Amino acid sequence: MRIKHYLSFLLGGLLVNITAIHAQDTNPAAADTTHLPGANFSLQGALEMFKKAASPEEFEKLLNTQDNKVNNLDLNGDGNIDYIKVVNKRENDVHVFVLQALISETESQDIAVIELEKTAADNAVVQIVGDEDIYGEQTIVEPSSGTDKASTENDEKAEQPYFGSGPHITARYAPARALIVNVWFWPCVRFVYAPAYTVWISPFSWRVRPIWWHPWRPMPWAVYRPYRYYYAPHYTIVRTNRIVYAPRIYRPMRVTSVTVRTRNQVVVNRYRATPRPARSFSGPRTGATRSFSTPRGNGPTRTFGAPRVNGANRTFNGPNRSFNSNTRTFSSPNGNRQISRQRTTISGPRGSATRIRTRESRHH
Repeated sequence: MRIKHYLSFLLGGLLVNITAIHAQDTNPAAADTTHLPGANFSLQGALEMFKKAASPEEFEKLLNTQDNKVNNLDLNGDGNIDYIKVVNKRENDVHVFVLQALISETESQDIAVIELEKTAADNAVVQIVGDEDIYGEQTIVEPSSGTDKASTENDEKAEQPYFGSGPHITARYAPARALIVNVWFWPCVRFVYAPAYTVWISPFSWRVRPIWWHPWRPMPWAVYRPYRYYYAPHYTIVRTNRIVYAPRIYRPMRVTSVTVRTRNQVVVNRYRATPRPARSFSGPRTGATRSFSTPRGNGPTRTFGAPRVNGANRTFNGPNRSFNSNTRTFSSPNGNRQISRQRTTISGPRGSATRIRTRESRHH
């Protein structure tokens, strides 16, 4: 009898926990605080579909397959999922694949762009960049160099992370030794670099849709959220655009929608005005620690507490600059000459600040 009561108690507690979790998941306000349209499209999921696809045509089909749960966008508010078409452009060894939502008969909106570059005979790097009108700011995602596999388990070479060394991988990434996943053995990558490949431009439009595609109603955020984050563990958000030539290709072909911008202007502006979390960097100057606290908009306020060798502090406030510096003393290596300099306080708009330096003494 005691065992029966104990099991009933455990079962009751489990039901309470499940109910609490379900209540939390069905609260959209608690789940999605940004309310950005990009919350309904998984950049990580798009890269996963690109990894699985054998061609750009198949990649477009996987993006628009309901069971894959990558796309949950309804940017025009008609109650149906927006069709995402793929447009490819190539220059030399750099490809861009634009993911474009069909908004109306006259409007389209770029959701993201996949940037791909062949950096060596058997090496390629890839990133996906979310459009700032959809994600509030440019969001860059790439394959993770941790648990992610760049190809099948049978291909040992593809599993090895690649240290970028291509023509568009600049030397500034070398000191960090950031691991870059080699995606050369992804089927779609091999396909687009084949000699006979012709760039893919989706033939579909607002009035012409694939015969296999049928729109479905978007899921509430609480339902879509687990699917969206299902793809996240194998990919990571980064701040570095590794394929620096790709934006030059994409910039002239970027497409935006007035309808989408108007519908989301308030939430996007609010997101950009929200201060970023405070970040700390250890600077190389005498081991000084620099603290950055900057909002997302223009005219950021930055505070640097980085003591120089002589203990001087620097404060930057908005578009104006203010310097408060102590007296600095310089001594020559042989000790025969000593110079003391006093720098006065300076404040004013950037570009018009005047620095005044006075030499107090010189000893020989």
